[in-house]
Amino acid sequence: MVRGAWLLSCKRLPHRGTGSILALADRQRQAAPCYHRQTAQRYKQQYIANAILRVTPFTFLPKRLTAMKPSLLLPLLAALMVGGAQARTVTDDLGNQVQVPAQARAIADGWYAHHSVLMTLGAGDRIVATVNHAADRPWMFAIQPSLQQALAVRGRTFESEALLARHVDVVFVPAEDDDAAAYRRAGLPTLVMKFNDFPSMKRDLLTTAEVVGTDRARQRARAWNAYLDEKVNAIGAVTRNLSEAQRPRVLHIQSLHPLKVDGRDTLIDTWIRLAGGRNAAAQVSGNMKETTPESVIAWQPEVIIIDASAGTLEQSDYAALFSSLPAVKQHRVWRNPAGVFPWDRYGTEAALQIQWAAAKLHPQRFVGIDMVKITQDFYRRFFDYPLTAQQAERILHAEPPLAG
Repeated sequence: MVRGAWLLSCKRLPHRGTGSILALADRQRQAAPCYHRQTAQRYKQQYIANAILRVTPFTFLPKRLTAMKPSLLLPLLAALMVGGAQARTVTDDLGNQVQVPAQARAIADGWYAHHSVLMTLGAGDRIVATVNHAADRPWMFAIQPSLQQALAVRGRTFESEALLARHVDVVFVPAEDDDAAAYRRAGLPTLVMKFNDFPSMKRDLLTTAEVVGTDRARQRARAWNAYLDEKVNAIGAVTRNLSEAQRPRVLHIQSLHPLKVDGRDTLIDTWIRLAGGRNAAAQVSGNMKETTPESVIAWQPEVIIIDASAGTLEQSDYAALFSSLPAVKQHRVWRNPAGVFPWDRYGTEAALQIQWAAAKLHPQRFVGIDMVKITQDFYRRFFDYPLTAQQAERILHAEPPLAG
């Protein structure tokens, strides 16, 4: 009876939104308490597969296709969706060769920072599944309001069935993500993205543009790479020959509770050195590494830059303990700007970060930098957004958009 109910429900299924498909599938599964969990899950997968067949254009498929095991049917459907759109092969940042459609019109992005890459390429409106949230990234959602309609998850894991039901063309994940294999088993083209310096970041934009598959995306990738090269060369011409003594010790704090810093072999270390500083935590390797207050005191930073989401040093447990540090005594503790994504991390606004950091570390050497105008120009060119001077000021102070 339960199996028959599933099949009848599939036959009666109207052309619904994909969210309705999943909700109905769950209700049908829950209505079969006498069945083993795995059996009920198999019927759920069959239900979703049938639903996908009803809302896809592949009406020429043989009827016996729906009799296949769901574990085989779902990947096959995904493969057909890719294959039916002039598939191409793209190599991701780890060297995996991935077959993708001629254009990626529906994208699931499992890397927080990579959203800014897609937005820079003019493809932010193609994100249909996101790991970001408006409460955490208010500027991102203000500038790309279509994200409000995307499937949003907490953490970084999407349900493969949900992505298939939304006709996702490709999935982007960061290098440390363990979900890539599961997406691939479901037949979802999955690209692993990774960069920790500017050359690899430029490569990432070109790769992503190829996946998006439009001339506009490719042109924007080249334009952003040229913009970055121009700024890197201009700043490097000033800071390249600075002696160690002329370079202040800069500590970048990603979190105050717990206390985490960014060390060498990171994009953070790259912009610190380019801007004319020394990474005070250079003995640490990697991003967001926990450390002790004793280590911070031993490093004696002359500048402290705090992530926009970390709070303030004055209101932290370390206010008194760190009061004797040179950075605190010289009033050189700064909150990092944050817009579409925190400038200090792995978004395309890193091209703004290097200019901001250079002007902050060496104001006498970068007298002509007007960060408000530079920010406005960048957002207009790469996010298609007419940022006002007031909005630019709020971003530079890591403040959210004004309500309304």
